Amino acid sequence: MISARFIRFALVGAAGFVVDSACLMIALGLGANFLEGRAISYLTAATFTWSLNRCWTFDITSESYFWQWVKFISANAVGGMINYCVYAILMIAVPAHFVGFPVLAVAVGSGAGLLVNFTLSKRFVFISETGRDVAAGG
Repeated sequence: MISARFIRFALVGAAGFVVDSACLMIALGLGANFLEGRAISYLTAATFTWSLNRCWTFDITSESYFWQWVKFISANAVGGMINYCVYAILMIAVPAHFVGFPVLAVAVGSGAGLLVNFTLSKRFVFISETGRDVAAGG
């Protein structure tokens, strides 16, 4: 059965997708290439999702903002690299389908990184004061 925390994590991820896509389109409109724009949009969206996951998905707000953000960005770098690589491969390998619609490539990349990011977040970032995995309870 899918846990309530995973559903919240996925909903936060969907909101992050909107932030990611909007930032990408803004960066592209300001002259960034598709790889630079995606790096900017990913970091912005990752910060946005960390904030929502911190207070809604996992409800761990006692830890320092900065150190928890560093842990989140670090732990999710694996999923982030999967996300970014899938995006880049689609943009380069099948440009006829994705260059005109880069948001579609962002969506595929985001889906590819979702499970990895959830697992790493619950195991290494959002840990209760007792050191237990807060996601274990649902």
